[in-house]
Amino acid sequence: MQLNEFHASASGHSEPPPELPESFADTAEPFIDPLELEALALSLEHSLKVHTAHHFFCWTQGMLQNLIPHELLICAIRKSESPAFQVDSFSSAASDPTLINNLFNQDTTLVPQLLKQWEDEHFQPIFFDAAKENAAVNSGLGRELIRLGASDILAHGTHDTAGRPASFFIFASQPGSIAGRQRHLAALLAPSLHAAWVHTQFSRAIQPGPARSQSGGGELLTTREQEILGWIYQGKSNIEIGMILGISPLTVKNHVQKILRRLNVLNRAQAVGKALSLRILDGTPQR
Repeated sequence: MQLNEFHASASGHSEPPPELPESFADTAEPFIDPLELEALALSLEHSLKVHTAHHFFCWTQGMLQNLIPHELLICAIRKSESPAFQVDSFSSAASDPTLINNLFNQDTTLVPQLLKQWEDEHFQPIFFDAAKENAAVNSGLGRELIRLGASDILAHGTHDTAGRPASFFIFASQPGSIAGRQRHLAALLAPSLHAAWVHTQFSRAIQPGPARSQSGGGELLTTREQEILGWIYQGKSNIEIGMILGISPLTVKNHVQKILRRLNVLNRAQAVGKALSLRILDGTPQR
C-alpha cells in the first residue's frame, strides 16, 4: 500500500474501490432461493450416506435430479497416476451403461474437447451443445447422447495439485434444461459428487436387509411394501426380490406400482429418494 493510500484509509476518506473487470463481473453467480438452498443442504447431507453404487444411483437420480435435471450422468475417475479413467454411468432412461462407458473410453473427439474447454475455463463448470458441435457429431458418444435426446451437456470435475483431472462428470440433459443456475449448483456439488463416487469404489459390500421405518412416514406403506422398498434400495430386481420373498416377479411388480402411487413418484430411484427423506428408509447400510 502506498503511503498516501494509507493516510487516506486511516482518515476515512479513501477513494471508492475500482470497478470489477467486465470479464469478472460477467461471472456473478445466480442467486439460490431458500427452497433450492434447503434442497441443496438435504442433498449434500444424503451424499454422506452413499456407500454403494446403488446408493449413488438413488441419490443422483433422485435428490440430485431436483437440482440438476439430467437424462444421463457419466462419472469418470482417473486411476491413480494413469491417464486412463474408470467410467460408469447412471440414468433413469433407457440407456445401456456398458455402451456409454465404452463410448467414453474410446472417444477421441468429444471427451478431449470437453476436458480442454474445462481446463481453458480454469476448471469451472462448462456448457456444451452436442447437437451443434462437430466434435459431438463425429463422436460415437456424442451421437448416442443426441439419439437419447440429451444433447445439452453440463460438465465439471475435480483436479489434483498439478491440474490433472481427478474426476470428471457429464450431465447430459434435454435441450433447454440447463442454465447458469445449474452451472453454479454443479460447482457447489462437485466435491460431494467426487467424494460419494470414490466412496463406492472401496466400501465393502453391504448385507441387504429390509426397510426400517423410523417415523410416521412408514404409515404410507404396508409392511410388505416397506420390505420390498428395502430390497429395491439394495439394488435387487423384481425377479431377485421375488426369489428372496418367495413370491412371483409379477406380484413384486404390482407392489412396486403401489409404492410409486403411494409415494407419488415416477420411478424406483425417486421412490427410494423420497423414502429416505420421509425416513421410511434411514439410509444407513447394514454391514
